Amino acid sequence: MTKGNHLGDVYGTTLERIKAQKGSRSRLGMDALMWVSNSERPLGASELCHALGVGIGSADLDPENVPTIRTLIGSSLGLITVEASSSIVRLVHFTLQEYLSSNPGLFQSPDSMIAEVCLTYLNFRCVRELSPTLLSAPPIVPFVEYASCYWGKHTGKEKTECVTQLALQLLARYEEHIASRLFLLHYYGYRSWQDPNAKRFMPKGFIGLHGAAFHEIGEIVVALLAAKEWSINERDNMGRTALSWAAMGCHEGVVKILLQLKDIDPNAADTQYGGTPLLQAAKHGHEGVARMLLERADVSPDTADT
Repeated sequence: MTKGNHLGDVYGTTLERIKAQKGSRSRLGMDALMWVSNSERPLGASELCHALGVGIGSADLDPENVPTIRTLIGSSLGLITVEASSSIVRLVHFTLQEYLSSNPGLFQSPDSMIAEVCLTYLNFRCVRELSPTLLSAPPIVPFVEYASCYWGKHTGKEKTECVTQLALQLLARYEEHIASRLFLLHYYGYRSWQDPNAKRFMPKGFIGLHGAAFHEIGEIVVALLAAKEWSINERDNMGRTALSWAAMGCHEGVVKILLQLKDIDPNAADTQYGGTPLLQAAKHGHEGVARMLLERADVSPDTADT
């Protein structure tokens, strides 16, 4: 900077220095930048450390593989920083985000890589054994909240065969997994697990088919339907079907797949307010889904909610 170089030159030079580090520091530095610049929300220091400690293909978490935040900051050569007040990890300056976004070749398939880590973490033995009725996430697995709420976002953007298989493994027993409860709490906007109203959003009945439908992962919906016998009109604890979740999420591809299935009930109303898939699509402003539903002769546009 003192020599008058542009910020891009400074960032480019620093990235080359990161890549030239010996041992695991090069990988840790670049991976930390990839996570911080591509995560769906800011990550806490412990979350990032656990994410970078995941061994793909491992059956359980090895605490010895989890790096310290000090190691990550050192490996990134000052390009990431931790807020003292919140322990949130951020890029050192907003111009670095612009630089990384304008150079997509720096990270290879970041969304599928993040999805693979999230799903591997959720399939760890220590996470699978957690009760889905817990009121707080154990501090020994701080990454479980992010992984539960955002694996679908990353998978929907970019997926590999490995990601698909890991997702099927999770969704096969989704109703019994803590990830389903965390996702529901996140979706309904409850920031605190201690909120008394949040306790009614238990994952009972919220099966993998509901989760895949909402996350707009059509290929996984098809794979789930082929893997086992599902009741296509099965309801979650709010009385919503997979079609309702797809309609709420404005996922035309998934809605199309579901409407082609035999025995699908396109008018199935939830038990909370009597909302049909068409009402959900209209309420959320999803015109394409509404048109798709109205093309069916058996969909009633005049069915009222309660």
